[in-house]
Amino acid sequence: MSTPRVGVYPGTFDPITNGHMDIIRRATRVCDKLIVAVARNAGKGPLFSIGERVELVRDEIAAMTNGEASRIEVKAFGNLLIEFADSVGASFILRGLRAVSDFEYEFQLAGMNARLNTEIETVFLMSSESHQFISSRLVKEIGRLGGNVSRFVSPRVVERLANRFALDAPAEQARAKQTPTYS
Repeated sequence: MSTPRVGVYPGTFDPITNGHMDIIRRATRVCDKLIVAVARNAGKGPLFSIGERVELVRDEIAAMTNGEASRIEVKAFGNLLIEFADSVGASFILRGLRAVSDFEYEFQLAGMNARLNTEIETVFLMSSESHQFISSRLVKEIGRLGGNVSRFVSPRVVERLANRFALDAPAEQARAKQTPTYS
């Protein structure tokens, strides 16, 4: 019997979008087991805590209807991606590419990871055409400003974003009142 092909799909998933879910669904076609690796990455100033992001990803995977959820695991990590991938027995890292602008950065990461561990490959999946423009950063910005994000994330994520922004609104309003205005 051959060794199962384990893939790691890393990201901050702050929040998880329909684009992420598209990559997750398609990734299950190229691996026997997929580990969605939620990066702690406090440097990006995430809206949701690591625990909340793991929960959001797990909820989205549990709602999958293609029968592949049983082959997907969600784990948080805070070390080097290549070390995490090695620790879970992954043979490859899956990365989604939305646009040409993503490629240069991802190409550099893949090269560095290959230098750190020659046994783990990087596999790129192009975003589906309908998801190429979606990013967590833009979803958060639109949601924070009261825009409708329901075409970019699931209803579960829409609700979590609305709740988070409702909780944050009083603090933001207080800060705005304290900020001097200049004419």
